[in-house]
Amino acid sequence: MTIPFNKPFLTGKETAYIEQAVNSGKISGNGDFTKKCHKFFEQTYNFKKCLLTTSCTDALEMAALLINIKEGDEVIMPSFTFVSTANAFVLRGAHIVFADSYPENPNIDPSQLEALITPKTRAIVVVHYAGIACDMDYIMKLAKQHSLYVIEDAAQAIDSYYKGQPLGSIGHFGTFSFHETKNIISGEGGMLVINDEKFINRSEIIWEKGTNRSAFFRGEIDKYGWVDIGSSFLPSEVIAAFLFAQLENLTQIQNVRKKIWEHYSQSLAPLLKNTETYLPKIPAYATNNAHLFFLKCANQKERNQLIYHLKNSGILSVFHYLPLHKSSFFKKKHDGRQLLNAEKFADCIIRLPLFYDLTPKEQSTITQAIHLFYRNSKSIIK
Repeated sequence: MTIPFNKPFLTGKETAYIEQAVNSGKISGNGDFTKKCHKFFEQTYNFKKCLLTTSCTDALEMAALLINIKEGDEVIMPSFTFVSTANAFVLRGAHIVFADSYPENPNIDPSQLEALITPKTRAIVVVHYAGIACDMDYIMKLAKQHSLYVIEDAAQAIDSYYKGQPLGSIGHFGTFSFHETKNIISGEGGMLVINDEKFINRSEIIWEKGTNRSAFFRGEIDKYGWVDIGSSFLPSEVIAAFLFAQLENLTQIQNVRKKIWEHYSQSLAPLLKNTETYLPKIPAYATNNAHLFFLKCANQKERNQLIYHLKNSGILSVFHYLPLHKSSFFKKKHDGRQLLNAEKFADCIIRLPLFYDLTPKEQSTITQAIHLFYRNSKSIIK
């Protein structure tokens, strides 16, 4: 039997809550389950304002709208990220300026940022890869010095912290994903966190198609109308009901995922002695939310051979992002800088299966297969 890369975990209450939402007579957005989810996040992580969205992509697009990104503006972000991070700002006419990763970490290297800032720069988007925090003190200080906005792409970073602060709560905005591959899921789904109070009222308007409908339903105005640009970003109550069942089990889900992550880390640590393989390390300022576990192989051939070896052993593993600065869409727009660390991670990262129902026996099968691969060193093309 094949061990899949991912298997969505159900707590058991998802369908009951969906049925409850359907029977309530309101399954469009911003109903009781949406409010329960908002309350959970705002109370658990002290987020100022939360708005569920249909995806993290939508949450990023809302952030771009809120800071009025326009044609010719520049936005700095890592090249090693998913295309949605860039698309949200490209759609508003922005020019993306890509930064490299750390040599030892896929996160954006903050030491490069100041040299990339120009009078056209409006924002810095940071991506907390694998749920591991970027160096937010440095980034926030730099942004303040240059009057820039900071958007945290925390798609992978639910329940992860930087120096005791929840990721998504530090920048002007945070964005989250509840895609089926994430720790907490709703199939598709996302959330925008608004940490700067001056954006709260407008965020609700943009969320509700450019209308002040939310204020109307709270009784703050006697009628509502079209007052700004916006779109239909809010998800249905069906999605929110599914998500709330997951949130009720957040601690349990996280505990199990962290045990799996630790098993990988401990079992594969011996590889560090005799190979060029790199395992993820958690900086002292960060916590681990066990979103994913990766190996960084010595080179692309070794990575591809390991994926092939695992597949032949009945184990599905995957590589991750291709660097956006080398994509067919963007390479002619890039300024020509080499982003060697991002390219190295793109060539060498392999992601291992990590999901709630991954059994101890399956975990051992995976780690034993990896050790077997490296013991047979003749099979590795250097």
